[in-house]
Amino acid sequence: MSIFKIENQKLVTVKELQIDLEKDIQNLTEINLELVFDVKFISSEFSLHNFRIDTLAFDEENNSFVIIEFKRDRSFSVIDQGYAYLSLMLNNKADFILEYNEKTGKSLKREDVDWSQSRVLFLANSFTTYQQNAINFKDLPIELWEVKKFSNDLVLFNQLKSPDTSESIKTVSKNKTIENVGKEIKKYTIDDLIKSDWHNSANIYDDIKERIMSIDSRIIIKINRNYVAFKIGTNNLCAINIYKSKLDLCLVRVEKKDLKDPENKVVDTPWEERGYGRNCMTTITTANDIDYAIFLVKQIHEKLFK
Repeated sequence: MSIFKIENQKLVTVKELQIDLEKDIQNLTEINLELVFDVKFISSEFSLHNFRIDTLAFDEENNSFVIIEFKRDRSFSVIDQGYAYLSLMLNNKADFILEYNEKTGKSLKREDVDWSQSRVLFLANSFTTYQQNAINFKDLPIELWEVKKFSNDLVLFNQLKSPDTSESIKTVSKNKTIENVGKEIKKYTIDDLIKSDWHNSANIYDDIKERIMSIDSRIIIKINRNYVAFKIGTNNLCAINIYKSKLDLCLVRVEKKDLKDPENKVVDTPWEERGYGRNCMTTITTANDIDYAIFLVKQIHEKLFK
């Protein structure tokens, strides 16, 4: 990837610098975890049973732990190490909760954590083709992020996405650790949220998804246990809860009074009821409701993301 700056109407290459992931990037990342990954920093160099986790974080949207590892060389197995860290966590839940409580001063309980949405992030200057191919599964709770530093104080965090695939890691691996971790940790897909006989909901979701994605090229989809989030950067634009006969479109970080709602279809929703921030919602039951829903989403986009 080439990055340029403009000087007198000409493009000049921005030079990539060598970085020390531990000294240059780990501290910088930990200070800015919320901005880069939308997770809370818990601790650095967390040691447990001959393992040392570079950075331990907590995803408050999903109530799950996130393990972040900074790799200075490329001679490691993404799958083996990723699942080893997840296995360590699942077999020592009390230690992770204790670390969280001691470092934050809060009182997290085991039942407060959604262990199924735990994940591992590997950060490196680059990854081998073999490592990139290793994440080509639909249900892998492991992410690869390239981190690059440039001469004009630019830092790039770029997630390496696996191509869309229907293959499950469980079908190709007989590894006992992967099997045991897979019983408790799950990367959710849209098939987990829409049952096979929910034809009306599925059709409406497909239509509104395309309409939302067309609003801004920066929008990405993140599928969680109970809902689909449409995000720009680390912030939610909106979210959708899917049911057999309807969709609830949650309009995040606004209230009814903040929106133009001439048909009075928006209702305020308490924080505790939804769990992803101050918001309101509208219900979609037929394809005829989609235009009005997009009218509302565009207002949020205009207010918060332009």
